[in-house]
Formats: sequence, C-alpha cells, structure tokens
Amino acid sequence: MPQRTTSWLVTEGPTVPVGQVAMRTLRGRLRAVWAEAQAAAEGTAPEHVHRLRVATRRTLAAFDVFRDVLPAKRSAWFRKRLRILRRVAGDARDLDVLTGRLRQDDERPAPARTARARLVAMLAKQRTVSRAPIRELYERLADADWSARVDDLMERVADRGRDVTFGVYARQRFGPLVERFFAVADRRLRDADEIHQLRIEAKKLRYAVEIFAGVFPAATLARCQEALERLQQTLGDFTDHAAAADRFRRWSRDESMRADRDALAALRRREDALADDARKVFATWWSRSRRRALKRTFNRSLRRESA
Repeated sequence: MPQRTTSWLVTEGPTVPVGQVAMRTLRGRLRAVWAEAQAAAEGTAPEHVHRLRVATRRTLAAFDVFRDVLPAKRSAWFRKRLRILRRVAGDARDLDVLTGRLRQDDERPAPARTARARLVAMLAKQRTVSRAPIRELYERLADADWSARVDDLMERVADRGRDVTFGVYARQRFGPLVERFFAVADRRLRDADEIHQLRIEAKKLRYAVEIFAGVFPAATLARCQEALERLQQTLGDFTDHAAAADRFRRWSRDESMRADRDALAALRRREDALADDARKVFATWWSRSRRRALKRTFNRSLRRESA
C-alpha cells in the first residue's frame, strides 16, 4: 500500500462558512495545477506530467464537491480547461508508464530484445510529441490570464457561501456522492469499461473524502481512505495492463509495424494475462461483504454527522 498523501486534506472544521472552505480549497488546487502545468511545459521529467494529472483530477473533484456555491459560468470555464489538461497529461503519462515498463530488463531472446528496443525508440519520439499539447495549452491559459480569472472566481465564491456552514453543506453534498459511487460499485462488472468506470468513481469519492476530512471522525476517515486506495490500486493494475494490451493490439495491425508483429503479439499476450490476473485479484478482494462493510462505514459517518 503506498504511503497516504496528507497534503491534499482539507482541515477546516464544520463551523466554518462553506464559501471560505471552497475558496481556500480551490485556490490551493488551482495554484497546484498551474505550477505543475508550467513544470510539465518547460521540462521533460515524467513526474511533472504525473503530478499535473493528479492535480487536475483533484481540482475537478473540488469543483464537483463545491458546485452548489460556485458561479456556473466562471466555474464552467475552469472545468473545461481542466478536463483538457487532464486528457493531454493522461496521454503523455500513459506513454511514460509504457516506456518505463518496456525498458525493464528481462530474459527474452535477442530478437525479442531487438524488437523491444525499436518499440522503446518509437515511444521516445511519441513521448516528445505528447508534451507539445501541454505546452500549447499552458501558453493559451497564460494568454487568457489564468491568475486573474482565479482571483475573480475566488471573490465570487466567498460571497456566495457565507450563510451555510461547512458541516451543514457536507451533510447535504456527501450523501449523493456516496450513493453515486455505490450505484456503480454494486453492479456486476462485466467488462473493462465498467471496471474503469468504478475506478473513476472510487477516485472521485476518495478526493471528496479528502475535502470533507475536517468533518469526518478521524477513525472513519482512515478506514474509508484505506479501502478506496486499495480499490483504486487494484483496479489501476488491471486498467494499466488492459490499456497496454490494447495499444499493442492496435500497433500490430499497422503496416509499418509488420517486422515487429511477433514481438507485439507476445507483449499483448503478456499484458492480457497480467490484466486477467489483476482482475481476479480484484474480484476476490472486492467481495459482497467488503462492499457492505464499506457502505456501512460511510452511512454510519453520515448518520453521526446528521445527529
């Protein structure tokens, strides 16, 4: 289990006006997005792209959580650009991850290693190309005066959320988010798309838990976070392998890759097998009793905060 990140936790208590909490939370997240966008635009280090994608996801989650106290038109401007940033950062990150895995040493015969080296060289070029949309979008956002737009949004958020406390708002907003997650979690997961959708909903709920950290009992928060992080990690293993297998499958159909089709087929089979193993691990862990226990934990917290 990776070490839990606490830097994203919102620590304001339930008596603070929700507008103040929304303003501080969004300002901090938007500042993080801007810093990581600049770093990813100016450099080539994979960690900047990874942190940019994480920052955009958490910021979008905050816009979702606080949507009832946000001005619709101005928040829509940010949401649209954040989604584009998330997409271009995601494309670049997927190439980084795949390149890293292909570069790992193994015991394959020389022909397979040669084919793998050609694929790594091709991916290196694609990784360079994948940074261009990040740079272009960063420059457009700078021209659009991102910082001034953030300041304008913050002023309006503070004005709209003065009369409701964070605790009251949390009780109103968090319940529907929990219901949305379990509406997906309780389904029979039949294919990769449905598993991917569950992973997305788990991330959204995990990020919402971080925002409502000052309202939750500490023990409840820890249990919910641990379960959601384990769920996300297990599903991440599956989706990463499934995505890699699909990419190898598509490359094998490309005429320009004819010389490497055997190597691509072997890589695709390996990724399919790893994806199947990860799916089985998840299916065993994500039992009905575990889902029920997690739901009880969330519902108990909601009842306690409503008392």
